[in-house]
Amino acid sequence: MRRMMLLVFVFSLFLSGCQAPFSQKETTLPEREPVLFEPFSIPEYFVPKRVNVLGLGDSLTQGVGDERKDGGYFGRLTTEMEQWKGIMEVDAVNLAKRGRRSDQFLDQLEDAEVQEAIVQADYIVFTIGGNDLMKVVKGNFMKMKLSDFYKELGKFENRMEELFHLIRLLNPNAPIIVAGMYNPFSVVTDEVQEFEEIVDDWNVSLEEQVRKDGAACFVPVKDLFNSNKNMVYHTDFFHPNSKGYDLMADRFVEEMKKCSAIELEVE
Repeated sequence: MRRMMLLVFVFSLFLSGCQAPFSQKETTLPEREPVLFEPFSIPEYFVPKRVNVLGLGDSLTQGVGDERKDGGYFGRLTTEMEQWKGIMEVDAVNLAKRGRRSDQFLDQLEDAEVQEAIVQADYIVFTIGGNDLMKVVKGNFMKMKLSDFYKELGKFENRMEELFHLIRLLNPNAPIIVAGMYNPFSVVTDEVQEFEEIVDDWNVSLEEQVRKDGAACFVPVKDLFNSNKNMVYHTDFFHPNSKGYDLMADRFVEEMKKCSAIELEVE
């Protein structure tokens, strides 16, 4: 009996000896340092989407002179956009009209259907100004003065400022892509240096308005049509032909690749 009690006593001491370190010492896991991830954002082209592209303005956006009937530069551009990574499908609406001046463009913006098209647009593309210039030429053909063009330029600048303002009231975010003007008189004569300077000044004014908008792109095209050596004019010697519109569409894509207002990946 004594032997049994002694064994129990020794065994209890042994157990208490084994447990003592755990009862006297707290065990804590070492604190882990937080893992820092670099900030990242998913690019817009990661999930392709359907986009609405709206064409406005004059005959160049309408595609007058395109003998292949491919919709001018606008039709070619919207077809090209369907191949871009960020775009699944393009819904193209072209409301441009031959002969439209900037004052008529402003009148068009009062139409409820046009306003709704602007609201729905993901991209807004237009050409304007050529018919404003031609209005001065036709109205003063026998007695043209430089002052006539710059007087009209002042009116054009005011209209463009109002036009951008109205578009932005309806759609604050869509990139606006605007083509510059060219000099069609370079086809028929080389003696048009003054008119070259006039077109340059009108383009500078238009480009400045685009810059002030902050979410717009300017597309210069004057150099594409400074002569007809490459056969880029329609038979009316005013509008581009299919080759001319090919070049315009290529220029649009080129400038949109560089424009900070365009966030989709252009290929």
